[in-house]
Amino acid sequence: MRIVGILFLLLALAGGRGVAAAEPLPDCSRPLSLALHEHGLLYSAQTGEGIDKDVADELARRSGCKLVVSLMPRARIWQLIESGALDFSLSGISNEAREKFAAFAWYVSNKYYLLVRKDAGVQSHADLERNPALKLGVIRSFRYSPTANRLVDKLDAQQRVSYATSLDPLFQILLDNRVQAMIIEPFDYPTLASAHIRERTTILEFDDPPVPHGLIMSRKSIPPAQQQAWAALVAQMRRDGTMTRIFEKYFKPELARAMTQF
Repeated sequence: MRIVGILFLLLALAGGRGVAAAEPLPDCSRPLSLALHEHGLLYSAQTGEGIDKDVADELARRSGCKLVVSLMPRARIWQLIESGALDFSLSGISNEAREKFAAFAWYVSNKYYLLVRKDAGVQSHADLERNPALKLGVIRSFRYSPTANRLVDKLDAQQRVSYATSLDPLFQILLDNRVQAMIIEPFDYPTLASAHIRERTTILEFDDPPVPHGLIMSRKSIPPAQQQAWAALVAQMRRDGTMTRIFEKYFKPELARAMTQF
């Protein structure tokens, strides 16, 4: 009986190794395209640095694949992901429409907030909704948490939303009082810390849980087995603490842990 037990254990261990070995590896037989978008701490074209750049570099290192990295507006990224002309992007969030053409591997989760001008008389997002003279600024093609999305959609239907292609022009139209509010997230903190923004605005919280963000994979260009392989790399980066360490370069340790360990 003891010998049988030992044989069973050895077979079980061998089977476990077989399963692990069967996990697909990223296919590096062709260069793969990955687009960054300029947005706060995610990426700065001026410095060439940011969270998304660090994540992309680590994915390239671990996979051994050649990632051809480019910079483009977020709206264009989603179009190319859908068509299959772009393989990857980063820090994306999902919705029903996107699930049809993109797969995701989550590595960070964060909350959204409403940034409003102090002179707008807004104490809640309901105050913003009720006053037809007030406008909201958002980045084109961005989606947020459920309450924030409902606010955007409602005001857009009333033609009370102004769109920008990136974060900096959005802050500028807020300062110019062409919009009275915008939706922000932790990646926007450095700009919020500037005196001319801080003195004129206040931050209101949406009553929504944190929203997962992750690697975006085109379903048209990345086969299901390869989606699994890239998702496994992302999961490995989370397990071994690499993802948290990347975020600790840009946030205080406690916030970095809260955002990456969920």
